[in-house]
Order: sequence, then C-alpha cells, then structure tokens
Amino acid sequence: MPQAQGSAARATGPFSENVPRLLNRLQALAVAACLVFGVAAAVVQVLSWQAAGRAADNTEQVVLVQRIQSLLLRADAVATNSYLSDGLEPADARAEYDEAIDDVLRLITLAAEAQPADRNVLVELNQKVSAYTNAVSQARDYNRQQLPIGIAYLNEAGSTLRTEAQPILTALVDTNSARAEDEMHGQHPFWLLGLGLLALLVLFWANRQVAQRFRRRFNLGLVVAAAVVAVLAVVTAGHAVLKNNDDDATRDGAYTEAIEAATARTAANNAAAFDSLGLVNRGSGQSLYEPLYDAQSQLVLDNTDGELQQLWRAYDGVHDKIRGDDNDGRWNAAVATAISTDAQSPRARLASFDDAAAAVVDSAGQEASDGFRDGEILSIALAIITLLGAILAAGAATRGIDVRRREFS
Repeated sequence: MPQAQGSAARATGPFSENVPRLLNRLQALAVAACLVFGVAAAVVQVLSWQAAGRAADNTEQVVLVQRIQSLLLRADAVATNSYLSDGLEPADARAEYDEAIDDVLRLITLAAEAQPADRNVLVELNQKVSAYTNAVSQARDYNRQQLPIGIAYLNEAGSTLRTEAQPILTALVDTNSARAEDEMHGQHPFWLLGLGLLALLVLFWANRQVAQRFRRRFNLGLVVAAAVVAVLAVVTAGHAVLKNNDDDATRDGAYTEAIEAATARTAANNAAAFDSLGLVNRGSGQSLYEPLYDAQSQLVLDNTDGELQQLWRAYDGVHDKIRGDDNDGRWNAAVATAISTDAQSPRARLASFDDAAAAVVDSAGQEASDGFRDGEILSIALAIITLLGAILAAGAATRGIDVRRREFS
C-alpha cells in the first residue's frame, strides 16, 4: 500500500466508512457559519447606517419645528409691539410680521413633507395659525379705528397662540427629539462581536473534528476562515464603537447647542410679547405680565452664554426701564421707549438677539445633522467588505476540508 494511503487509513481508523459524510457535514456547517456571520453582520451595519440617517433627519425636523415656534412668537412680538403705535402700525413692522407668518406657513409644509408621522398634527397647527392671524387682523382693524375692543382681539390672538398652537409645537419638538436620541444609539458593536464569536466557535469545533480524524492540529483552510471572520468582527465592531462615540459627542455638542439656542430664541420672543402686552393691557403689566416675562427671560439666560447672553441682557436692561416708567405712572414714556426705532431700542436689541440666536441654531443644527451622517460611506463599504470577506472565508473553509477529503480518498 502506498505511504499516503496508509497514512490516511491510519488517521481514520474505525471511522473510515463515516468520514466522507462527516466531512460533508463539517464543510456545510463551516460554510454556513461564515455566510450567516457575513449576512447578519452586514444587516446590522446597514441598520446602523439607516439609524444614523434617521437621527440626522429627526434632528433636522427638531430644528425646523423650533424655527416655526420661534417665528410664530417673533410675529406675535412684532404684532403686539405694533399695537402700541395707536393705530399707526409701522410699515416695516407690518412687513416683518407678514414675512414671519409666510415663513411659518412655508415651514409647516416643509415639516409635513419631511416627516409624514407629523403630518396630521401639522395640519392642526396650520388651522391654529390661521385662527391666530385672523384674530390679529381683527385687532389691527379695531386699533386703526382706535376702538378699545381691539385689545380683546389681541389678547385672544395671544391666547390662541400660547394655549393651542404652542403646545402642538412643544409636543412635536419633544417627539422628534425622542426619535433622534433613540436613533443615536443605533450602533451595535456587541452584536457584531457576538456574531463573530459564534462563527469562530463553529469553525473551532469543525477544526477539532477534522483534527481528531487526521491527526493534524490545524486545518489551514479553517484557520484562514477563522482569521478572516475575526478580523471582520473586530474591524466592524471597532467602527461601531467609534461611531457611537462620535454620535455621543455630536449629541452633547452641536445638537445640544442647537436645541438650547432655539429654546432661548423662542423664549426671548415670548418675553418681548409679554413686555408689550403689559403696556397694551394698562394696569396689568406688573401684576400679570411681569412674572410671565421673568420666567421667559430666565429661560433665555439658562440656555445661553457668551455673546447671546450679553445681547439678551442688553434687551433686558431696556425692559427694566420700560417697566419702571410704567410702574411709576409714566405709561406714555414707557410706550415711547417700547416703540422707538433707534439703534438702542427694544426692537433693535431684540432683532440683534433673534438674528444671532437664529445663526447659532442654523449652524449648530447643520453641524449636528452632518455629524450623525458622518461615516455613511465607510459604513456601507464595511457592510460590502463584510459580505465579500464572509464569502472568502467560506471558500477557504471549503478548500481546507476538500484537502482532507482528497487525502482520505
């Protein structure tokens, strides 16, 4: 008997009649382990990539809804301040109000297109905005005639805005924020490592079975397959860990900055409206509207620092003068300050703050969205590489067992 055949016979011993079937089963199991790992790991990576995209989309929706919220209150602040002009509404203020409302309606449409889940709620919001603008129009008409009933319509407009429209917007912000933060945790490094470990255990067991029958500790094909699977598992899991860390940094950095600046912008315009309402409703400024103003002003301070906070303090200083004059019985002087158009007027200082806050929101919001989408190409490339690598590993396992099959035969 030739030496090679004798070696194979000695290696197989009493298992000779079962070895071909055993090798077929081991080969099928090893190939299945490699391919299942590749497909499952690729699916996990694709799902993670989709989660990152949804986090970016939801972040953009949060910024968009908060912009609607800020613009609505900006329009109200302008309309309320203009009411103090004794029927002679400034043309530039009317244009600013109209532009803000037009932007609100346009952005509501964009938000409905961007997030179908919000569509029904945004339709309801659109109706509330329409009710608000109708009340403002009626207040204007009566104010031009210098009829006191206009104040009732102005108050009704503000009530509609704050008790019906703003809760809808707040709920939309909260919902989309929750969606965004849920998707930020869409990377699964432990799943990738676990899938790799399971495949390695199967390959290790297959190698032991072959080794017991052929008296060779390692099967080269199975070793190569295991090495490929191990490298893929470590690389993909490492990428997932890095992406998780990057998403956490984006959430704690640009995302939070955008949310805080938008919150401050909304509160500032709300405070400015309360400032003017305190003068419109003579005698109610200190008792009714000042606590509302203080709460919104504190919200601005809590969500700003640096330049934005300085800009708000500049407005707050003029507010103190207005409130002081009104409290001391100098209502006309307070109104004159409130409707002034010079560079140090409340309107000018509010506009400076609003513009600066809007710039921060736009910049930080875009940075956050880009941050969540960062690495998309690498994620897809790794998913493809994982599939190709799994096929390579399956081929190596097949070849390794084929060598033993030829030895046996």
